[in-house]
Amino acid sequence: MRPVRLLYTIPNLTTAGSGRALYEIARRLDRRAFAPTLCVERRGGPLEDLFEEAGIPVLERPFTVPPRPLRELPIRVARAARALRGFDLWHSFHYLDDYTEPLVARRAGARWMFTKKNMSWNRRSWWLRAALARRIVAQNRDMLERFFAGWPLVAKTEWIPRGVDIERFAPPTPEARAEARAAVDLDDETLAVGCVAHLVPVKGHEVLLQAAARTAALTTRPFRLLVAGRGAPERVTELQELAEGLGMADRVAFLGAVAEVPQLLHALDVCVLPTLDRGRMEGCPVALLEAMASGLAVVATDVPGSRDVVDDTNGLRVTPGDAQALGDALVALLADEAHRARLGAAARDHVERQHPIALEVERHEAFYRQALGVSR
Repeated sequence: MRPVRLLYTIPNLTTAGSGRALYEIARRLDRRAFAPTLCVERRGGPLEDLFEEAGIPVLERPFTVPPRPLRELPIRVARAARALRGFDLWHSFHYLDDYTEPLVARRAGARWMFTKKNMSWNRRSWWLRAALARRIVAQNRDMLERFFAGWPLVAKTEWIPRGVDIERFAPPTPEARAEARAAVDLDDETLAVGCVAHLVPVKGHEVLLQAAARTAALTTRPFRLLVAGRGAPERVTELQELAEGLGMADRVAFLGAVAEVPQLLHALDVCVLPTLDRGRMEGCPVALLEAMASGLAVVATDVPGSRDVVDDTNGLRVTPGDAQALGDALVALLADEAHRARLGAAARDHVERQHPIALEVERHEAFYRQALGVSR
């Protein structure tokens, strides 16, 4: 029997972490059973080379079309479908509420499914997108309860949380930790808190900076905050000015996009994800899982996605947007090395059991077989 021809779609590989998550799944699929191809609407970014090195072809094709005027929609759908024929399954990682992609997929002869990556659900077009899907992947439990609990969506939706390469993201040896801290100019006395997230408003960096100012004022040892993630120049300037206004300019380092995230995590004492409770918040926060896999104590806000991952046994959760609560949590952790170690060990154990990348791949393969109505 030939492998299932599987098409993944994503607008591009440059603007978010979804491309990396897609890559980690696609490259590990059983190639005797699945033959993956990637389609982007706009090429660019180093991830493309990784896909091709893994033997996954990368196409640049429009897989969505303008929905209006409606009378011409069938023509536009047929034109796009002609360039994307020959696939059995079509799995979309598009994050928007576009409903033309499933029309193109159906015209091309593929069974279409999508991963719901964020908590947007404020327009009827989301319902139409979901209704047209053969199957749906939800990334957290809140999605199941808020969006897909009713018939008929509940019958075709499955919760598949993100996975992490637990070998790449692992607790450091003492030598690796010393090397990582030297790379970001940390001495033995300095306590380091880090955040790995794109510099967009929903990630809550303003709250983090305010909490860091409180932490610096209440912590007896030297303290630094390392912020990793790309952002628009004006956004970076805005956050730098806030840090300066808080008297934190010499305690905060904006590192930009970091290529070697595992090494950065090895340098930290605590990792924070201060997501706000608004709009398109977390689906399943991979950055948080990576920190936990690295054996770090973590602090997250109580929002969808993060609350699936962090509980009282493996980290701390605080109210989103509450700088005082976040600052107090950081102060408490930084003052208690033994507590940090206990939480870090529990966090690593949780990821090993619930979020290894191999389990995510296994769940996707089973999901694809169910969509095709075939057994293993």
